[in-house]
Amino acid sequence: MNTLTQELVELLSLEKLEENIFRGQSKKIVGKRVFGGQVLGQALRAASYTTDRPAHSLHAYFLFGGDANAPIIYEVDRIRDGKSFISRQVRAIQHGRTIFMAMVSFTQPEDGLNYQVTEPEYPAPEDVKSEAELKKQLVDFVPENVRASFMHDRLVEIKPVMPVNPFMPQPEAPVYAHYVKTHDKIESDVDEILLHQSIAAFYSDFTLMATALRPHGLSYMSPNLQCASLDHVIYFHKPFRVDEYMLYDMDATVSTSARGLNFGRMWQNGELVCSTVQEGLMRLREIETP
Repeated sequence: MNTLTQELVELLSLEKLEENIFRGQSKKIVGKRVFGGQVLGQALRAASYTTDRPAHSLHAYFLFGGDANAPIIYEVDRIRDGKSFISRQVRAIQHGRTIFMAMVSFTQPEDGLNYQVTEPEYPAPEDVKSEAELKKQLVDFVPENVRASFMHDRLVEIKPVMPVNPFMPQPEAPVYAHYVKTHDKIESDVDEILLHQSIAAFYSDFTLMATALRPHGLSYMSPNLQCASLDHVIYFHKPFRVDEYMLYDMDATVSTSARGLNFGRMWQNGELVCSTVQEGLMRLREIETP
């Protein structure tokens, strides 16, 4: 695997400390605080170590911002082991306090009623530029103090369908979409559905919250904005591969009381494979003048 893909797999591979207790390392991805997708992916991975069934849903709350310079302890509570469904509660602990909690449910696929909404029509991934290419076109807009962090390569490859300049945002419709996959194929010795689900949880947090900012002409780089993920939900509908392009289509339905509600759908080979929901904090603040 390429170095970035290997880094991602290692980030989501936890150390077992004791029965139902695991430790994950942290990585600076979006600043001093731990990237929410890292905690989502690691928490799902911790829960998956206690079962051999794939997940079908995850419901999580972000309670405190995590420290990107410190590891995170994950405690898994085996709530229920049923014939059809297995339930796990996960607590992420850092510096002695719980920073994140999630409920995860696992089950085996079974035959039943089958329906999905129609996949949206967008240009194919080979017809849109990668995020890395687009960043090179924006380099003159990037302030010197954030240039290094903004220009670094992500652990996954992203191709925005409707790219914007985050340093000069304009009011737009509350919709957004991009293609996403790992940079390289997942190696056979770690190629299992539970890892693919953890990686999808990791990248499900990219840009989702920002969708509700678009009607307001704001972006995650706006200096007068305080934003943070408050909660996150993922539903896993069908099997998928994270080393093949996934279309992540997002929209927001409301922004009020300094919060925005966002919805996402992941498509692969014409199949709706995952759905996401996230409410984010969108608080305007005064900019201090020298």
